[in-house]
Amino acid sequence: MTSEINSPPMLKTADDRSLAYHFSPGKAPCVMFFGGFKSDMSGTKAMALENHCRVRGQAFVRFDYSGHGASSGTFEDGCIGDWSADGVAMLDHVMASEQHDRFVLVGSSMGGWIMLLVALQRKAVVAGLLGIAAAPDFTEDLMRAGLSEQQNRELERHGRIEMPNDYDDEPYIITKKLLDDGRKHLLLRREVELDIPVRLIQGMADGDVPWHTSPNLANQLRSDNVTVQLVKNGGHSLSEPDDLARLLKTLDNLMALVT
Repeated sequence: MTSEINSPPMLKTADDRSLAYHFSPGKAPCVMFFGGFKSDMSGTKAMALENHCRVRGQAFVRFDYSGHGASSGTFEDGCIGDWSADGVAMLDHVMASEQHDRFVLVGSSMGGWIMLLVALQRKAVVAGLLGIAAAPDFTEDLMRAGLSEQQNRELERHGRIEMPNDYDDEPYIITKKLLDDGRKHLLLRREVELDIPVRLIQGMADGDVPWHTSPNLANQLRSDNVTVQLVKNGGHSLSEPDDLARLLKTLDNLMALVT
């Protein structure tokens, strides 16, 4: 393991959170990656994007939300509002410290929701979006909607429940705070007021995010410049070699459009 991963730079936010990140210098616009639920910045897609941007000479930043990876905090204490605030803080930091004022945001799963929330707060500097199995509103439409009566009672009584985790031996701890806060940030119930190019990639064999989520998001976006790529046998992570090649080609095409 490299020293970069052992001791990444840390950003201290106004909320007193310490966010681990890595910035690769290069030309504008800066590509910013937003990871998924309980993931970290060293995942397959993040590293593939970083390596690709280095070859392009493109600026790139990846980071861990609070309670994720090497950042401070406990995962169970976090929520969508906190993690989107982390994203805004990181974008603002790159603007101030690296003098970048144009960004293309790339979000995977929950990161697709976070990138949308960040873009809505920083419209002036976000030039384009790329979502990979983007999961806006998942706390409401997937988690809360799937709870049994017993789970709802347990959530009300204890403030948290355990849910199966297909990616780790430990279950997810889902808190009432997460679900209640998520309800404050729902996007798919109204027009998403972003008028920039958006590219969405979605596996039709995704067991976590229903494949129709990306077409639904496309319909809600104000922008007319939105395309959705449906991958017939694609799962949720979309991290196989063919998936990564598709992702990088899609990014190249988007960058050519916004540069």
